Amino acid sequence: MNFKVVPFKALTPQQLYTIYHLRVTVFVVEQTCAYQEVDDLDLTAEHLLGVDTDGRLMAYARLMQEPNQQARIGRVLVNPADRGHGYGQLLVQTAIEQIQQLWPETTQIKIQAQHYLDQFYQSFGFKPVSSVYLEDDIPHQDMILTL
Repeated sequence: MNFKVVPFKALTPQQLYTIYHLRVTVFVVEQTCAYQEVDDLDLTAEHLLGVDTDGRLMAYARLMQEPNQQARIGRVLVNPADRGHGYGQLLVQTAIEQIQQLWPETTQIKIQAQHYLDQFYQSFGFKPVSSVYLEDDIPHQDMILTL
């Protein structure tokens, strides 16, 4: 899998369609959550695309710079057809590395993690900073990685 970071303005119509199609497939259909999946954060985010040699989207995450030397990782997903091969680990590690390259002054990375993935994110050094709460009827927990 090859990764590239693309700002919203540089996404091609085909890339944007593929991103939105896969995000809706995973976050709305698969997780049965009716919510506004496409939002204004897309406009200012950096979009991390993990693609195969044919350019097919295998993994995706949204990277956002925040105030106070913080950044956020969101919309983390692996294409259902590509799960079970360790691509999630590769995606999160690459997201952390890309944030450090894009915004070297970053001291913390935040994520709103689905609670069942708590141990997965802790393996990268993320620490829980909130109680478990429901977001779209799915248990989540806020976590922070201090760099």
